[in-house]
Amino acid sequence: MTTLRDVVAVLDGLYDPRWADDWDAVGTVTGDPDAQVSSILFAVDPVQAVVDEAVAAGVDLLVTHHPLWLKGVTSMAASTPKGRVVHDLIRHGIALHTCHTNADCPPLGVSEAMASALGLQDVRPLDPDPADPLDAWAVHVPVGDASAVAAAMHAAGAGKVGDYDQAVFGTTGIGSFRPLAGARPAIGTVGEIEHVEEARLELVAPRTVREAVREALRTAHPYEEVSYRLVETAAAPSDRGSGRIGVLPEPMELSAFAEHVTASLPAHRSATRVAGDPQRLVRTVALCGGSGDFLLGAAGAAGADVYVTSDLKHHVVSEHLETPGACAVVDVPHWAAEWTWLPVAAREVGARLGATVSTQVSTLVTDPWTASVRPDSRSSR
Repeated sequence: MTTLRDVVAVLDGLYDPRWADDWDAVGTVTGDPDAQVSSILFAVDPVQAVVDEAVAAGVDLLVTHHPLWLKGVTSMAASTPKGRVVHDLIRHGIALHTCHTNADCPPLGVSEAMASALGLQDVRPLDPDPADPLDAWAVHVPVGDASAVAAAMHAAGAGKVGDYDQAVFGTTGIGSFRPLAGARPAIGTVGEIEHVEEARLELVAPRTVREAVREALRTAHPYEEVSYRLVETAAAPSDRGSGRIGVLPEPMELSAFAEHVTASLPAHRSATRVAGDPQRLVRTVALCGGSGDFLLGAAGAAGADVYVTSDLKHHVVSEHLETPGACAVVDVPHWAAEWTWLPVAAREVGARLGATVSTQVSTLVTDPWTASVRPDSRSSR
C-alpha cells in the first residue's frame, strides 16, 4: 500500500522543500500522512474548478504548483473561496500538496520542462545555484577496521557523489605513535613507539551532516584518539538554478519563434506578447517559467537572442529594450508556461511509485484571463 507519506517522500526527493524561497509556502496542506494514495491529479492552481475535477475523478491526492495560501490566515470557513476548497478536499478525503519555487529550479522542474516543450537543446541553468557544500574527509584507521569505519560513515551520509553512494578511496601505509601516561591505547604500550599498518580513507559528505559523520567515525573507530582531516571544499555550480538557456535546433526569425512558442504551450485564451524586431534571427533562447523579470538582465548577459517568461511590466521591458544589444522578449501566460511541468512531474512520480499509483494531469485552463482583443480586429481569440 502506498501512503501519502510515501508520495511526499518521492516529491521531496525530486523537489526538495529546502530549495523553496523563504517567502514561499510548500508542502502538504491537507491530508493524513498514513492515508492510502492510489491516484494523483496534478494541476497548476488549487482553485475550486480543479478541486471539483479531483472529486469527480475520485483521486486521493491533488498536487498543485501554486500554493493555496502564501500568508497566514485566521479562518478556513467555507464562506470564502479558499476555505471552501479546504472543506471540499477534506470532505472527500483528498490530500493537497504543493511544490512551488522548490520545483522551479531543479532538473525535471518548471523551467526545464518549459525548455523541453520548446524543443531547446544543450539546456543549462541560466542562473546556476551553487552545489550543496561538501566536506572532504581523510581518516586513518587500522587496516582491519577500515571496512567497519567506512560503513559507519556511509550510514551517516558520507560517500554520496551524484547518482552513486558508498564511495570511498583507500590507500595503505604505516602509521606511528607513542602513547603517553594516562592513555589507554587500543594498540601499543604506554611509553613505546608503535608502528601500525593503517588505511587512509577519503570520502566526501554534505556539510549538513558533518557532526553525524564525525560521531559515526568516532564511534566506529578503535582508537582512543582518532586521526582525521576535514576540509571544506570550494563551491561549484550545480544542475539547479533559476531559468534555463539553450539553443534551437535551427535558427528562426523572432516572428516565427513567437508562433512556435504559442504552438508549444497549452491552448489558452490569453495573449502572447512580443518585443523586438520581428525579423531578428533567434538561435539562443533563455527562459523562466512563471514571473521571471528578475532574470531579464541575466538573459542578455548570457548572450540570449530572446528571453521567454511571464508577467513582464511595461517599464521593465521598455528600459530593457533601450539597452544596446538587448535581446528580444516574449511574454507568455503564466499558467501556460508552468503547465508544462505537470506531465513531467506526473511521469516521474509515477515511474518511482510504479503500478501502485496512477497519475493524471488536469487540462482545465485556470489562466484568469479569458479573452484577448486585438486592436486591429476587435475580436476575441
